[in-house]
Amino acid sequence: MKYTIIDTAISTQYNKTVTHPLQSYEWGEFRKATGQKVIRIGFYEEEKLTRAFTMTLHSIPKTKWFVGYLPKTQLPTAAQVEAIREIGKKQDCIFVQVEPNEPHSEPANNILLSLGLRRAARPLFTRFTFILDLSKSEDELLTNLHPKTRYNIRVAQRHNVSISERNTDDAFSTYLRIMGETTKRQRFFAHSETYHKIQWETLTHEAKSPYNQLSSHLLVANYNMKTLAAWLLFVFRDTLYYPYGASSSEHRETMASSLMMWEVIKFGKALGLKWFDMWGALGIDPDQHDPWYGFHKFKQGFRPEHREFVGSYDLVLNPALYRIYVMVDKIRWLLLKVRP
Repeated sequence: MKYTIIDTAISTQYNKTVTHPLQSYEWGEFRKATGQKVIRIGFYEEEKLTRAFTMTLHSIPKTKWFVGYLPKTQLPTAAQVEAIREIGKKQDCIFVQVEPNEPHSEPANNILLSLGLRRAARPLFTRFTFILDLSKSEDELLTNLHPKTRYNIRVAQRHNVSISERNTDDAFSTYLRIMGETTKRQRFFAHSETYHKIQWETLTHEAKSPYNQLSSHLLVANYNMKTLAAWLLFVFRDTLYYPYGASSSEHRETMASSLMMWEVIKFGKALGLKWFDMWGALGIDPDQHDPWYGFHKFKQGFRPEHREFVGSYDLVLNPALYRIYVMVDKIRWLLLKVRP
């Protein structure tokens, strides 16, 4: 299997070989627009593109060094790992983090370890998620909900909360404002406004079947002329994704987010999608004191499948610098957690 750097617009061919928005051609274009260095690799058999991935390069401040990142890629082969190693060394990477979009299994874990990768010192993407089967009927999905979740949806409906898709700049500005409120209230780290704005401007908001182009869609929940929640969704291949959501602290009694999730499910079904990936969950038997537990439980109320992936692995290219990087990174995160 030979490989080459993809530098031409073969987005349709490329997207047919990848399985997740973070590996899509359009996501790579967005990351380029943020100033990130992006390298697309194509693997060919008899002149046909059969596998591909996108690697982003993240500079380490005040040094010449980089960290490579391959989120949600395929489970790599030996040839692909060698290509990653070769490119990573050329690009002055201390290591490359690989996060396969592959269900957890001992055989998959053993393959990665046998190829010279090690468990990541600090994973970037969540190892767990919730997946809902959208091929089920609306009645079946509604009946399967947790009783409390079903009750909350009816509460929102009685309050006349309305859900609509609004891919306008005004709606996006509202989304950014509520996102700022949410991150401050929940005290979690989020991407900058600039990051979100570039993403909004780069990705299309029109979903065209067969959905081989990544698209983003903004849904809002309104009550008495106020936006109480705004969610940004992705559509790619046969799956709907929920990567970003923001909610106001006002009128919590309306249960707007519960109705939002239900209407998002119906949105995916209307497009004919097969799956709804809720983009993250805690692990099995989660700690109820975890700051993400409430969000986990909220998603769980819609009775999706809890899915575990094989996890994050580091391909270390410079062992000495890698040890220093890991130590400094741990100190950095400790300082971030204790800051006001």
